[in-house]
Amino acid sequence: MKEYIQSALKQGIDLRRICLEDSGLISNIAAAVKNIVQALKQGGKICLFGNGGSAADAQHIAAELVGRLRLERNGLRAIALTTNTSTVTALANDYGYEHIFTRQLEAVGVSGDVAFGISTSGSSANVLNGLLLAKKLGMTTVGLTGKAPNKISEACDIALAIPSSDTQRIQELHIAVGHIICELTEQSLFSQVR
Repeated sequence: MKEYIQSALKQGIDLRRICLEDSGLISNIAAAVKNIVQALKQGGKICLFGNGGSAADAQHIAAELVGRLRLERNGLRAIALTTNTSTVTALANDYGYEHIFTRQLEAVGVSGDVAFGISTSGSSANVLNGLLLAKKLGMTTVGLTGKAPNKISEACDIALAIPSSDTQRIQELHIAVGHIICELTEQSLFSQVR
């Protein structure tokens, strides 16, 4: 058991090193922050969504933006489209699970907002559909995925693809990237607050 634990921790460390040296990923994280900051400055919002652990990450990132990460500051406009069980189950029942995010984006997404889809596989149909509709609505689309190329990384404006096929390791990096984005967003919008 000790060897397994050490191996799992080492895999996480190794993947972080790979990401650290991935200049394309680093540039895309910066681009995501820039677009999120721009949307928030213009009165827009961030709509986050995913399934399972990615739904939890969407909720976690939204909570960091609405609440706070490091700075005591005003709440930021972010919503996780995974949290209203009545809406999600009604849409799944009436329109099909692949449309649970598109219908919500039709209702709340507007040009200038950011759609932030999360999928470790990069192929979740409902996340892909949400991002494709968001593009039609004039939203900037960010895809947080596993190893590229995948359907979502190819469909979105900004692909944040973690170079791995191991779901657990990808999820560990997803929340790390989410925290980095939230921290840089705070710094950009509230650098005068300490």
